[in-house]
Amino acid sequence: MNILSHKGYSARVDYDDADEIFFGKLAGITDGVGFHADTVAGLKAAFREAVEDYIDSCAKVGKDPQKPYSGKMMFRVDPDIHAKAAKAAELSGKSLNQWAAEVLARAAAKAA
Repeated sequence: MNILSHKGYSARVDYDDADEIFFGKLAGITDGVGFHADTVAGLKAAFREAVEDYIDSCAKVGKDPQKPYSGKMMFRVDPDIHAKAAKAAELSGKSLNQWAAEVLARAAAKAA
């Protein structure tokens, strides 16, 4: 994957063959912040500029910039999976939270 990161913000880069440009959008926030360029060097600069402009624009209007993620996750799983995960955590000497964080970190590292 082609991912750019700056000041805690990240974006996946795509290519538009019709317009012959690289483009991206900040990931993990609901505010729509995009950027584009026709060269790799230009794309990197446009990405950094988009992040800086986003932070500056928020400051000008008195809004806190959204952070990509809080670190808190809540999701539902099948009760059988919950029980097996809790057992695996206990057997590894960890809390379910610690165990799940490690499992998710390994899975995310494989996907990155």
